[in-house]
Amino acid sequence: MSDQIKSIVERLNKEPFKKNYNLITFDSLESMQLLQLLNDVLGEIDPKHVVDIREEMPEQTAKRMLSLLGILKYKPPGSITDLSTFRQGLVIGSKPVIHPVLHWLLQRTNELKKRAYLARFLIKLEVPAEFLQDDIVADTNKQYEDLMEAFKNLHKECEQLKTSGFSTAEIRRDITAMEEEKDQLIKRVERLKKRVETVQNHQRMLEIARQLRVEKEREESLAQQKQEQKNQLFHAEQRLQRVQLQLKDMQHAVVDSKPESLMKRLEEEIKFNSYLCSEKFPRELESKKQSLYFLQKVVSEPAMGQSDLSELETKINEVNAQINQLIEKRMMKYEPIDSKFSMYRQQASIISRKKEAKAEELQAAKEEMSNMERQMLQKANQARELDGTEVLKGDEFKRYVNKLRSKNTFYKKKRQEIAEITAEYGILQRTEELLKQRHEAIQQQLQAIEDKKGISGYSYTQEELERVSAAKSEMDEMKGRTLDNMSEMVKKLNALVADKKSSLAPIIKELRQLRQNCQELTQECDEKKVQYDSCAAGLESNRSTLEQEVKGLREECIQEESCYHHTNCMKKNLEIQLQRAKDEMKTYVSPDPQDRRKAIRL
Repeated sequence: MSDQIKSIVERLNKEPFKKNYNLITFDSLESMQLLQLLNDVLGEIDPKHVVDIREEMPEQTAKRMLSLLGILKYKPPGSITDLSTFRQGLVIGSKPVIHPVLHWLLQRTNELKKRAYLARFLIKLEVPAEFLQDDIVADTNKQYEDLMEAFKNLHKECEQLKTSGFSTAEIRRDITAMEEEKDQLIKRVERLKKRVETVQNHQRMLEIARQLRVEKEREESLAQQKQEQKNQLFHAEQRLQRVQLQLKDMQHAVVDSKPESLMKRLEEEIKFNSYLCSEKFPRELESKKQSLYFLQKVVSEPAMGQSDLSELETKINEVNAQINQLIEKRMMKYEPIDSKFSMYRQQASIISRKKEAKAEELQAAKEEMSNMERQMLQKANQARELDGTEVLKGDEFKRYVNKLRSKNTFYKKKRQEIAEITAEYGILQRTEELLKQRHEAIQQQLQAIEDKKGISGYSYTQEELERVSAAKSEMDEMKGRTLDNMSEMVKKLNALVADKKSSLAPIIKELRQLRQNCQELTQECDEKKVQYDSCAAGLESNRSTLEQEVKGLREECIQEESCYHHTNCMKKNLEIQLQRAKDEMKTYVSPDPQDRRKAIRL
């Protein structure tokens, strides 16, 4: 509850209420102040409720607030289940009733504003069925329903346009930034052009650079096409290898096969499968069913404790002991007669067990063989994916071994050549060292001669000049490449700007069309709203007039009913008096003196 009050106070202190409450001042508010505060919040949601509750009756205030809360789909909390209790608490301004309402309203003010706005136009005005018999009223009601549906559609379109994601401000910012980048690039290109104009034959160099760029782009496209064709060729070769492998496998399977061997193999498979279907699988199925029956029986029984389990174990041991005793008695009784039959039975059971074991081994071997074949296919596919070659078999493997042997001899020969080249490299390295030593000696002699002639540093200066000229040529070449790169960059940026403009042009065009549609829809919505208001006002005036007429007719009917009842009562009184008068007259004119004596004269 304290968190709820704290949330209410925080939201009331913000826009648009600015109440400047704290927990103490809010908790000390009286019932009328709480009701006025609730009315202010409702007035913020729906401006029609901006009233002073002191100027209206408590019942009217409660009715108005309850109607708006019903429109806003407010549900009282779980502690308030009776609507009459909630209404009474709303009338008297009870805190346990007002606080949850305030908390719920302040949490979703914007959503409730929208709901209240839509309720003004979407809550259908119920017209009694007897009034709809009139053609004018029926047509007006039909027009009213059509306008309501049109308002729904227009509101949906307006919401979709608001949430469509087209932000004109962002598009304008992007266009402005792109134009600034374009201006900067134009200035940069002009500066570069001024710097290039000082170079000789710059037009020819630019033309050559342009042609080079075109050729490079063409080279890239051709390289891409070549790579695509290589990929297609690789996939086609892989498919061909797979098909050839399948063909070879089928040929190997057909080479050693004869009709007799095929028939024999098929007969063995049929016998094995018939044994599985007629003996093994039914027996296993019966055992599984029996196990399932026992398990279901165990599950259906109630849970057993440790004492029940121990009792069952003792019973099982006793039954097993009885079975063993019966078996021993039977063996002692029938041993001399059925000794041969028991031997044959044992042999038959041993043979059946061996048969079952061999059948299981055969089935396991078949499964293992299928697994191995599947693994072999996977390994072959992996090998083909890694190096693009297939797994060799038979004669191909022999040819592959012979090829490896020839490559081995070729490898040994090349290895010997490498050893000879290595030896020669050592000799050449020693020769290089000797020549370097001679060069250093000659350089020292040359320097001595230059010192003697007075031209010391001439050779060094000449080497430096050659080095500087080489560096200058490299720098000139680098400048040319830089200019080509900059011109290429400028072209790309211009193309990018043009692409952006072309891509944004349909969006801007569509945005203009949508903006125009929005304006037309807004105008149409305003017109429909005015029509709706006028229609609602006319219906409201008609309704008030009809209600007044009905009220007058009801009052007149009540008066007529009261007159009728009064007249009926008078009639009954007169009938009773008439009957009494008849009875008295009868007794009065009676010849019996006793009856005349009983008569009552008024």
